[in-house]
Amino acid sequence: MKILVIGGTNFIGPYVVRQLIEMGHEVTVFNRGQTTVKLPEEVHWLKGDKPSACASFVGDRQNLSDYKLQFQKLAPQVVLDMIPYTAKDAQDVVDTFKNIAQRVVAISSADVYRARDIIWQRETGIIDPTPLTEDSPLRSQLYPYRGLSDDPFAHDYDKIPVEQVLINATNLPATILRLPMVYGAGDYRHRLYPYLKRMDDKRPAIVLEEKLARWQGCYGYVENVARAITLAVNEEKAKGNIYNVAELPGSTVADLIQAIAKIVGWQGEIVIVPKTQMPDTGKFKSNLNQHWVTDSTRIRTELGYREICDRHEALRRTIGWSREHPPEAVAEKGHSQLLDYKDEDTILAKLKS
Repeated sequence: MKILVIGGTNFIGPYVVRQLIEMGHEVTVFNRGQTTVKLPEEVHWLKGDKPSACASFVGDRQNLSDYKLQFQKLAPQVVLDMIPYTAKDAQDVVDTFKNIAQRVVAISSADVYRARDIIWQRETGIIDPTPLTEDSPLRSQLYPYRGLSDDPFAHDYDKIPVEQVLINATNLPATILRLPMVYGAGDYRHRLYPYLKRMDDKRPAIVLEEKLARWQGCYGYVENVARAITLAVNEEKAKGNIYNVAELPGSTVADLIQAIAKIVGWQGEIVIVPKTQMPDTGKFKSNLNQHWVTDSTRIRTELGYREICDRHEALRRTIGWSREHPPEAVAEKGHSQLLDYKDEDTILAKLKS
């Protein structure tokens, strides 16, 4: 099957492309040519007709219509859009490929659910039951990151309009994948590193506020998430459906730290304290009564999705990569949910006295 991948060179994308090649598909990547990544020799790169200082593949998703002739010549059966961030992105895909491709698979996020805004206290007075299914309530407020930074991405990003455009398109059937918090080699968010750094620094304990320790989130290892994506591309019956992707079961913050500790041999203690004993800087400002766990039963049942890498091995690989690729700058605090070492030491001293 001919598959066109929009994006495909950052974090999750290379894993997806490699798995698609292993499944025997003919894969063409369309990107801006600004990311250096090693992909299988069988991968094709769609070359644009405009000059570029960095590469001959200069595909820019903001100008998809400029490449319509190349797309028509390629005639992909499935378009996999790894990076649809706005309604315009989605509409451009529909307008460009409606008479070219048979269907589109698009990457969305679990942040579409109302639970996300309950956690961030943009919605109050309710708690949504978890695990969240594909039919759970979505956010009522759009553009969840608008105003949080000057980045245009934060201003315009929202997966809800993306999903609405694609699912409602009558001339290009779509499959939507709502991804969890993804970890693994290449994770630019360095999700595990703050915990790992404390263990490598031989901290005697990690202090967690009680509700934070018990808070449950949805996670997915990058190679497993890639497998879910490739199944959605490969399986015609995925057409028209929305799927959650996540590990089973959901993991608490304390469980995640304990799992990392077991792998690295950290002998410290996870100390759980009530919010009243935390300094103001360490009190998590969100509503942690709301968990953020998604139910991936549908994709497991309908598409036969199973993890190809168990959680222990997934964490082990991620830990190895994290140690070899630490973030460029890490404050002692290291994570918005964690205390700095001075405050942590103060709490530990009080508990011993």
